[in-house]
Amino acid sequence: MSEPRLQQFLYDQCIGFETIHHARTATAHDTALSAQIPEQAMAKTVMVKIDGRMAMAVLSAAQRLDLGALRQATGAAVVELALENEFTPLFPDCEAGAMPPFGNLYGLDVYVDDSLSDDEEIVFNAGSHTELIRIPFALFEQLVHPRHLRRIHRLTH
Repeated sequence: MSEPRLQQFLYDQCIGFETIHHARTATAHDTALSAQIPEQAMAKTVMVKIDGRMAMAVLSAAQRLDLGALRQATGAAVVELALENEFTPLFPDCEAGAMPPFGNLYGLDVYVDDSLSDDEEIVFNAGSHTELIRIPFALFEQLVHPRHLRRIHRLTH
């Protein structure tokens, strides 16, 4: 099987990264537990539609996306969660719901909650429900060029 798009991109860019294997999980919370990573250090990708255009919102697994705050921060008229059947076809190399926060590889805008930049590293799904990738946050920024937004989250617990 060929390398998923993300891993190939990192190899092509000569980027070193750590792969973390874990038990199959379905939620970011469970993934953080399984991989023994603090929930606030694990990034999750939430698919949204901003004025009808598909985009990625990236925040920590310990947070919930605040759609109203995202709408206000982007100046959009309408922001809504995307349905799985709307975004799954965009990620043919990923398991449903396990897409990495690299919208640049899929032609999507990426909005990242500023709180993620508090950590030196970012850990995220590698396209499957059993693997994570860890890279320096500064490198993620250089590769993805996400738009930073303040407080587009609320805590889950």
